[in-house]
Amino acid sequence: QVQLVESGGGLVQAGGSLRLSCAASGRTGAMGWFRQAPGKEREFVAAIRWSGGSTYLTDSVKDRFTISRDNAKNTVYLQMNSLKPEDTAVYYCAARARVIVSSTPRDYDYWGQGTQVTVSS
Repeated sequence: QVQLVESGGGLVQAGGSLRLSCAASGRTGAMGWFRQAPGKEREFVAAIRWSGGSTYLTDSVKDRFTISRDNAKNTVYLQMNSLKPEDTAVYYCAARARVIVSSTPRDYDYWGQGTQVTVSS
């Protein structure tokens, strides 16, 4: 069983930046970030292959967010720049045993508890 612990959320003004971190208790395959706003379904944000050589971001964040990982630390990061109020949500880290990335929540085996990101206008 792998445990995931997110950190780095908070309150920021529109146009600002935040970096989320997710530390895994053990080795994982692909890892991803999802988010869920109040009253909405959980949606895919970004994912990265185990090797770090392949990343995948949803269109709405592609030019503003970057996902990366440090396998020596079993940690994945989500750098979020030019934040907008519509980015406000609880952000969840997820991991799967397979190395291939996926944008589908049910493909992930482990989930973190979530970290709140609030962007004020």
